Amino acid sequence: MDSPPTSPIRKLVAFVLPMGVFIGLLGLGDALRSPGGNPWLAAPEYWIYPLQTLVCGALVAWFWRDYELRVPQKIWFAIVIGLVVFGFWIAPQQFLGFAPRTTGFDPEHFAGQPAMYWFVIGFRFLRLVVVVPLVEEIFWRGFLLRYLINERFTGVEIGAFSWVSFAVVTFAFGFAHSRADWIAAVITGALYNLVACRTRSLTSCVVAHALTNFLLGLWIIQTRQWGFW
Repeated sequence: MDSPPTSPIRKLVAFVLPMGVFIGLLGLGDALRSPGGNPWLAAPEYWIYPLQTLVCGALVAWFWRDYELRVPQKIWFAIVIGLVVFGFWIAPQQFLGFAPRTTGFDPEHFAGQPAMYWFVIGFRFLRLVVVVPLVEEIFWRGFLLRYLINERFTGVEIGAFSWVSFAVVTFAFGFAHSRADWIAAVITGALYNLVACRTRSLTSCVVAHALTNFLLGLWIIQTRQWGFW
């Protein structure tokens, strides 16, 4: 017997809620920040980020079947784009002489506590390489890129093209990042949109994004430019 069709409301919630919670927890961290006071509030990102990882990861797992993440298509194209995007992110500091961005989520804060240090690093990479690519690609390429073509977005093929949806998602994705990253993030938004259009696969978008973030994470650890976290 075939399973009953998923309701449009559930689909909407599945594609939007993880991103909403992700952004909400970021905002909570900023709202709670109180330098010089309670250590939990002086740098809330050290507990907000693990919480974000767990909650958003659990939401994606709960709605997993709604995303229909099939085998990635044209995987080598996704990999190439992931590598190119990584190059754009590190180019200003690595090749163009921009000042290093050393202020940010620094795991060396726990250097004297090995267990805590590796816990922080582990969750940071889990967030960076697994949760962020899934949450962001599900929302930007899985939902908004299609919703701007037709509000009944589940009937629109992944990667369907319109100039309006392509441009809006490109710039919205870019400007959702910090001001220092706007140029790289706008280029990234356009290239990940291109992956969607070329592969017609949300999974391929996740692969490209995850590869970029994995390489960026290794580069951050190597160069200690915590401002890129």
